[in-house]
Amino acid sequence: MVTSCGHLCVCGCIYTSICLHILLEVVYPSSSAIDFEHCKSSVKQWASSSLHSDTKDGHILKDLLFFLHVPRTGGRTYFHCFLKKLYSSALECPRSYDKLRFDPGFAFLCSKPDCRLLVTHDDYSMMSKLPREKTSVVTILRNPIERVFSAYEFSIEVAARFLVHPNLTSVIKMSGRLRSKNGGISTLEIWPWKYLVPWMREDLFSRRDARKRRGPPYFYGNDSYNMEEIVMPLHEYIHHPVALDLVHNGATFQVAGLTNNSNIKGAHELRQCVITYQILGKYVLEVAKKRLDDMLYVGITEDHRESATMFANVVGAQVISQLMATTVNDSTSEQGPSFSDSSTDTIHDQDNSSSTVEAKSENMTVGKLMDTYETCISSLRSSQSQRRTASLKRISPANFTKEARQHVPDTLLKEIISLNSLDIELYKYAKEIFQKQHQIMEQKLLDSNQVKPAKWNMMLSSIDSAWTVFYIFVFVFLLFFICFYVSAKRRISKLKV
Repeated sequence: MVTSCGHLCVCGCIYTSICLHILLEVVYPSSSAIDFEHCKSSVKQWASSSLHSDTKDGHILKDLLFFLHVPRTGGRTYFHCFLKKLYSSALECPRSYDKLRFDPGFAFLCSKPDCRLLVTHDDYSMMSKLPREKTSVVTILRNPIERVFSAYEFSIEVAARFLVHPNLTSVIKMSGRLRSKNGGISTLEIWPWKYLVPWMREDLFSRRDARKRRGPPYFYGNDSYNMEEIVMPLHEYIHHPVALDLVHNGATFQVAGLTNNSNIKGAHELRQCVITYQILGKYVLEVAKKRLDDMLYVGITEDHRESATMFANVVGAQVISQLMATTVNDSTSEQGPSFSDSSTDTIHDQDNSSSTVEAKSENMTVGKLMDTYETCISSLRSSQSQRRTASLKRISPANFTKEARQHVPDTLLKEIISLNSLDIELYKYAKEIFQKQHQIMEQKLLDSNQVKPAKWNMMLSSIDSAWTVFYIFVFVFLLFFICFYVSAKRRISKLKV
């Protein structure tokens, strides 16, 4: 048993080392392998072809909604508290947070030909496998400095959960059992955490073992982001090749379609060129901006309330309308003439889907969607907070809070800004798009509110007209009655005489 466990540990460590070695080779290739002129030509050629967009009516919801989930932007909240409230499970495409687990072509042609929602950490290159003319894209961006902090903290938070084990041998053995038992997808299988968490997990165990060997007393200091005896310091993290490849400028590379998880042929070479020659980053940034222009919705994490409201009004309203229309059409088709056996099977499948759709979309409005979102997000945040607190207790006294961030030196913040120059520019551009979308939404809501009073006034006017006619009718009737009464009374008087 000891030999077996030792073998598991060695295999696990070797696997992690191989993954990190591959990343190092990608980020720091030999200088002879990359020529500036060749890189410039390749990147410019890719950018030129990427800027040629055939997207039409980008702000109108199409058949398939692709949620390009940039890590650590709050996308999980939108998925659980917005999208899952709108789309039934029957309309969700197989969830893909690792391209190796999902073949869009197979999903659309075989397993789920009618799926309407795709949520994934895959980058924009996934569009090459989707019906582009029938796909709308939405995404959320976050302040790059905050996103770097969040990625650092989340990597450690998830890795710290494994510290309940005595060593890495136990971790690897238990992880294998859980995967075979549950058959689900763990964080360790999701990009980019499948790289970041094992790296940080190995680092945490290494530092804990070093503390045990050294023994007390321990001197941790007061800066949670620089407690090197417990966790990898932030200044070390941001300069590590793994972070350079996966974290810095991650939003730009993901929106452009050039992550190390890309479906584009030659993406790795293009990434190497841009990382090696930073001046070439401007071409990637230009493509990323164009991608944002063509999206149905671009949210901003920091403008939480406004982003949620706009998502409900811009995306939610169209989804509700689309799904309700689908339900009506499917119901109408049931009353049509008979079909062949193959056609009947197709209709039957659609009916099953539409019945589930109806449960999600029936009586749903934008207002109800926002109410549901508020309730959902409160519960989700509470559970996330509890899990985070329990995890960080294992690396106490390190504790990542807003107050703790105040101790991070300005020089380190400036380094993070410098390392994320592309993301900084893309974030600024995204905020401009967000403001324009917000103004358009407010104008539409204002116009809608003005239309309602106008209709109300017309209705009141028609009511007033009806009452006027009624009053005239009553007046004429009374006048006729009085005349008749007077005439009859005169006749009676004459008879008496």
